[in-house]
Formats: sequence, structure tokens, C-alpha cells
Amino acid sequence: MPHRSALPPIITLTTDFGLHDSYVGVMKGVIMSICPHAQIIDITHSIAPQQIHAAVRVLAQAVPYFPPATIHLVVVDPEVGMATRQPIALETAQGRFVGPDNGLFGPVWQHGRSIGTVRGVHLNQPAFWLPHLSATFHGRDLFAPVAAHLANGVDLAVLGAALSAPHHLDLPTPTCTATAITGTIIAVDHFGNCISNITASMLDQLGARHTLRVTLGATLLHLPIRHTYADVPSGCAVAVISSDDALEVAIRAGHASHIYQIGVGTPVVVQVQP
Repeated sequence: MPHRSALPPIITLTTDFGLHDSYVGVMKGVIMSICPHAQIIDITHSIAPQQIHAAVRVLAQAVPYFPPATIHLVVVDPEVGMATRQPIALETAQGRFVGPDNGLFGPVWQHGRSIGTVRGVHLNQPAFWLPHLSATFHGRDLFAPVAAHLANGVDLAVLGAALSAPHHLDLPTPTCTATAITGTIIAVDHFGNCISNITASMLDQLGARHTLRVTLGATLLHLPIRHTYADVPSGCAVAVISSDDALEVAIRAGHASHIYQIGVGTPVVVQVQP
């Protein structure tokens, strides 16, 4: 059934386009031309180019904080124009999603199935796209128009053929033993804080309480575990649990990624300090 609300429909944008070029503004123009009453919210346009895993993480962070009728338009699309990459749209209890079927929406689909019903379509109805489909800018020509039509109340089923399930990416998973956890850095934020895929519950199982022995690539650190960055003096390294419940290596008033020369993909081994 069409989604209708007394409030303006919300469309979020998540891309790897950056803000130097016109791409983001053009997509917004397309949306507003089709659905002038849409409320467009930028989640981020600073995904590292072609980094699908990073976009998956951003979705996991952001989606729970939006109303369930929100339309999430995501364009991180290194295979744009290839016949093997299909455009899709999904509907779950947490929202609706539009973008390429390249693994972006696998976790969204899995979580949606765990809490309710899900629907998905392969977008194959050009009547809901711009008249000319370019080979390299489906964000403008296909995904933005589809998101706008959804915001206007068009039902998902009208937009394409039923999809059994989207593609799923294999995300890196930590390994845990009685004495160590081996994970990886999955993100570096604007402040240079290095965020791992090691969770607070994993640290609890390891018995971590006060100090960690952390090996980041070839760098060995002995880090105090603290609640906030301000719990250590300026310039000191610290281990904190991020707002996403993940182990984060930071330097108060410093840039941990630059200082330790670590980034996304750097292996992390955590042990309890004897």
C-alpha cells in the first residue's frame, strides 16, 4: 500500500560523491522536481570512494534514528552501468531503501526479516526514471526519481519485478579466544579515531577491565580503557567504547590514524594487560 503521512516525506542521501562537484545538488534537484514537498536529509557524502562496506556501516548507524516511513537513497556504486549490477528498492519495518544491488542492503534485508516482513523489487520500469538513462550517473537518472516517486506514494510493487533477496557482502568478523581477540579497523572518523569491529561484549568476555594490550599492525600499545576521551590527558592514547558499541583507539586532541599510520583494514589484536 502507498505510504501516506501528514508530515512531509523524508528522503535521506548517503553517497561517496563528496561535495566538490554538482552530483549531490543535481540529485536533490531531481527529487524536488518530482516531489516538491520532500524533506531531504544528508546523512553523509564522505564515504570513501567505492567503499561499500563503509556505506553498510553508515546505514547501520543512521537508520534506527529515522521514522520508519523514511526513504534511504544510497549511491556507492563502483559497478554503475554494468549489466551484472541491478538497481533495487526494498521495504522493511525500519524504512525503504533505494540503490544498487551490490551488497549495500544485505544487512538491512536480514535485519528486516528478523523483525517483520520485507519486500524488494528489481527496478525495471523506466516510466519512473528520467527520460535518458546515462551509463555513469544512475543516482540522478534512476535512483533519485524512484525515491521521489516513492515519496509521492507510489507503491513499491509498481516500480519493478519482485526480488527474492539482495546480494550480501561478507563483512569481516573478529575471532575470539580465551586470551585474545583479533579484528580489524573498519573506519576512521573525521577526528582520526580508529574504530574496530571488536564489540564491548567481546571485551567483557575477554575480561578486559582497566588496560588493554593492543597490537595495531606493527604497533604495540598499552591503552587505558576509559568512558570518554577527556578521561586521559591531552595527547595521550586511550581505548573507548564508541557510540556504536565498538572498541575505538583514539588520542585525546590528536589524530590516532596519522600518528600510528593505521587505517581501514589494519589488523587489531587485543589482549588483557597482565
